Amino acid sequence: MRKICFITGTRADYGIMAPLMRAVKDSGMADLSVIATNMHLSPDYGMTVDEITADGFSIDARVESLLAADSPSATVKSMGLTQIGLADAFARINPELVVILGDRYEMLAAASAALIFRIPVAHLYGGETTEGAYDDSIRHAITKLSWLHFTSTEFYAKRIIQMGEDPARVKWVGALGVENISNEDFMSLEELEESIGFRLGEKFLVATFHPATASPGEERQQTIALLDALEDALTNGFRILFTMPNSDTGGKTVAALIKTWAASHPGDVAAVESLGRRRYFSALRHASAVVGNSSSGLIEAPSFGIPTLNIGDRQKGRARGASVLDVAADVSEIRDGLATILSDSFREKASVASNPYAKPGTINAILDSLLYAPLSSAKSFRDIP
Repeated sequence: MRKICFITGTRADYGIMAPLMRAVKDSGMADLSVIATNMHLSPDYGMTVDEITADGFSIDARVESLLAADSPSATVKSMGLTQIGLADAFARINPELVVILGDRYEMLAAASAALIFRIPVAHLYGGETTEGAYDDSIRHAITKLSWLHFTSTEFYAKRIIQMGEDPARVKWVGALGVENISNEDFMSLEELEESIGFRLGEKFLVATFHPATASPGEERQQTIALLDALEDALTNGFRILFTMPNSDTGGKTVAALIKTWAASHPGDVAAVESLGRRRYFSALRHASAVVGNSSSGLIEAPSFGIPTLNIGDRQKGRARGASVLDVAADVSEIRDGLATILSDSFREKASVASNPYAKPGTINAILDSLLYAPLSSAKSFRDIP
């Protein structure tokens, strides 16, 4: 059986990959191993490694790598710790294929370590662009370090081929997160409220805001602009459910501002470190709209027929459907944007908008390649005639 190793560093990538991990485990055709690192092992981010074990997966290696600070120096040191830990993990587990998702710095460290160990990498979701974060460059770097490529849209597949990758190893499969929604066992609003210990009511927004790492030093003013604009939503009777930012450079600044603001609005605002996949999707199912700069607002939220207000440049360049409205990270633009997406006309448009990331059979298409695709640790650059 093929030895397939999944590496996960955040609640977000695990929530997306978990059903695929389950499919690999249940296939009977592969030996699954799991390496948890970064945010999963930090109490500050909810010790989400416990969610992995609660789902019935064994953790084959825990790579401690996250430092307390969120400066550029701390981020680079975390990357180094990730590589050091993975050196020991790869030597012991000896996988035949490593699976990683996304564009975070710990995944660049993982792909680089796999390269030196001559382990092929299967990369979920290259070819995309997010010009407002350094993740954009990381994603393209991981593409060049990877053997198998799975993309969320056909255009992204073409872009990876344009980067010199063999078309036979580039698969347009659609977004796992979108297919996961169709298989989710949603919580009722009452169950969700009990689970988080907060009454959301019939009118609430799901908000997530990360630092735009391509614009260092602007995270404070951008977060304050968002929070000032959200005062209008509170005045209009909406409650706010915030999920906390990831461990990006500047993330602690954003998180501290959100927590302080939430504490100043007891009963109207809840700030939760990690909802997990089921609670998060359940929240989207009952929410009036999504606000912030998370990729989920562009990828998963449209499948719920709700509007997304996408703020700033973090997701600039990523495909979006008609349910998404883009505004600058400016208080007046965010206020106007909130009024627009919560209008009856925009909500009606969002309810029927198509999702550009949807494609039937996503899990099975990825699983087939993971189990049976030819593997190699060496590849050639393919020139386009």
